[in-house]
Amino acid sequence: MRTVYLGTSEFAAAVLRRLADSSHRPVLVVTRPDRPRGRGRKLASPPVAEAGRELGIAVEQPASVNDDATLRTIQAAEPDAVCVCAFGALITEPLLSRFEMLNVHPSLLPRWRGAAPVERAIMAGDQQTGVSIMRLAAGLDSGPVCAQASEPIGAEDTYGTLAARLEELGADLLVRTLDATPPCVEQEEAGVTYAAKIEPTDRELDPSRSAVELERVVRALTPHIGAYVVLEDSTRLGVSAARVLVDDRPPTPPAGVVSLAGPRPVLGCAEGALELLVVQPPGRRPMPGEDYLRGRRS
Repeated sequence: MRTVYLGTSEFAAAVLRRLADSSHRPVLVVTRPDRPRGRGRKLASPPVAEAGRELGIAVEQPASVNDDATLRTIQAAEPDAVCVCAFGALITEPLLSRFEMLNVHPSLLPRWRGAAPVERAIMAGDQQTGVSIMRLAAGLDSGPVCAQASEPIGAEDTYGTLAARLEELGADLLVRTLDATPPCVEQEEAGVTYAAKIEPTDRELDPSRSAVELERVVRALTPHIGAYVVLEDSTRLGVSAARVLVDDRPPTPPAGVVSLAGPRPVLGCAEGALELLVVQPPGRRPMPGEDYLRGRRS
């Protein structure tokens, strides 16, 4: 099947590479414009643009995917289907209805429609998630579902480990959907939940919540976004691995206090306490919590 691919993120780039190895290799990749990235804020291409160029596929980076020029470019490619994955911008008419548009969404729709389904599934303590292939519609991830596959969420899964499995699962499911063209079924409205975009406030570990919840937040934001705690001296300390203390030895600090007295930093929470196993001081690389405390004490 002749395809055009729309995507932006690392997740979408992984799906693109698998699609390019199939009989449905895209003839055109459309992605977002280059943007400043990193500490130096230098212009950098989206991961999908880099992957498309590596694969020798024509790449377009329009200011808007919905403008007339982009529509004409996609039409000129004569696709049988337009495949979409983590594009990161709203796709509207007339593009929506002009082509068969299949979206790779990393959740078991209708659960976790929206921008951050992998992170929100981990944060919520879900025991499984998966990938849905859906026909793109005007509503937020509300189109009919053509195929689904599930994936368990392990107790130690981070975004990084889970997303890697979902990339592979989603890519294979997309290829199988293009092979077989199964019928698409409208989603049930019962069970709809929304995976809101990760905001700056989501990153701060809120000690008014339980240690169990905050441990999940750390895993959900590792390694791509990162959680943090604020110390008494207002230092923002990144946290990329943590565990719930299962007893009170040593005594746990009060809620909101980060104790630096033990072998590792410990955050007191409304319920329980969170031991910070891997932390990142400002301007430094991640390090074990015990190394951080040794450095402070020396």
